[in-house]
Amino acid sequence: MTVLRCLGSTRPWRSLWYLGVGAVGALPMLALVKWVLKTNTPIGYLTGVVLIVMVNVLLSAPLAAMERRRLKVIDRRSGSRAPLGKNRLWRELGYAVAFTAVIAVLDFLVVIVALSVLIVPLSPLLEFVLDLGSIVNLDDGPVPSPIVVLVGIALMPVAAYLISMVARTQAAFARRLLTEPDTGLADRVAELTRSRTRLVDAFEAERKRIERDLHDGAQQRLVALTMTLGIAELDLAGLGGEGPRLVSKARAEAECVLAELRELIRGIHPQVLTDRGVEAAVAEIADRCPIPVEVHLDLPRASSAVEAVAYFAVSEALTNVVKHSHAERVDVTGVFAPGTAVVTVRDDGVGGANPANGTGLQGLADRVAVVGGRLTLSSPPGGPTELRVELPWACA
Repeated sequence: MTVLRCLGSTRPWRSLWYLGVGAVGALPMLALVKWVLKTNTPIGYLTGVVLIVMVNVLLSAPLAAMERRRLKVIDRRSGSRAPLGKNRLWRELGYAVAFTAVIAVLDFLVVIVALSVLIVPLSPLLEFVLDLGSIVNLDDGPVPSPIVVLVGIALMPVAAYLISMVARTQAAFARRLLTEPDTGLADRVAELTRSRTRLVDAFEAERKRIERDLHDGAQQRLVALTMTLGIAELDLAGLGGEGPRLVSKARAEAECVLAELRELIRGIHPQVLTDRGVEAAVAEIADRCPIPVEVHLDLPRASSAVEAVAYFAVSEALTNVVKHSHAERVDVTGVFAPGTAVVTVRDDGVGGANPANGTGLQGLADRVAVVGGRLTLSSPPGGPTELRVELPWACA
């Protein structure tokens, strides 16, 4: 959180309240220490040490419970965390010792300083209303009221930010020592991850089934129909009437349908991707692209789901380049490091690509996220545009 955002929020006031509650605990401990010092006897020192140890032991559990509730004032994330499980007694005792020895005293000092800073700009008004003498004095005498007000106002933002930082640090220490992540939430996250993986696997299995049915069923029948019409066209050659012309037209229509079906199958999952991997599949779509595309991919084979995401990322990027970028050149690169592959598509077009303007890039980002990857886009006005996809890449 930046300084300006901190000062413009309720955090400084919540932090002051958080530290103020802790400062109350310093008063009994400071009184006990003062009593021990005033006795100035070995028995008094021993008695003071025993009392302090007993206080820490007796108050460790209730103090930890109070601190967990107090954390919600400054750290709202504590609502998603649970009390300690193992080693609970020792960790609560350790926090009690830290609180009584350091934290409470630090809270007391910070609250005193904060209240002093708040009183400084109000001192001229307090002096007038309560008929007091000068509240702010130096060795040379009272400080003029305008200077007091200006100095106080200048110190307030600094004090507010420092109070917030102290409270935030103290809350982080208490959260680390007294709480642990909510296991129920962790279990739900793990189950969501597993369910997402199952959905991806089910989608991949259904995709393969549709591709197989189209390839081995409808496509083969269209090929047979085209061949039959071709033979019929040859047999009817030279005959009069509309028969030869209609057969020729039917054969041409069948060839067009076959071409469209092959393009549909290629869009679902190209066979070359299954047989030869991402490099060959990307090289094929680069050859069909009307814009010159340089392909430099060095990726080993991986799972079919991840390879499909990499392929469709490049395919979607090239489609967007052709439609919107007015580019003259595209570079597709892919590098592999153990466990990760990075695929980059860069063009020299006009730039200005924005995922919010359409569903293509957003859908691609969602598809990348499903397999645990990350998509980043850099497209300043005037170009160049760079699409970068990082994917978990376990070699097959």
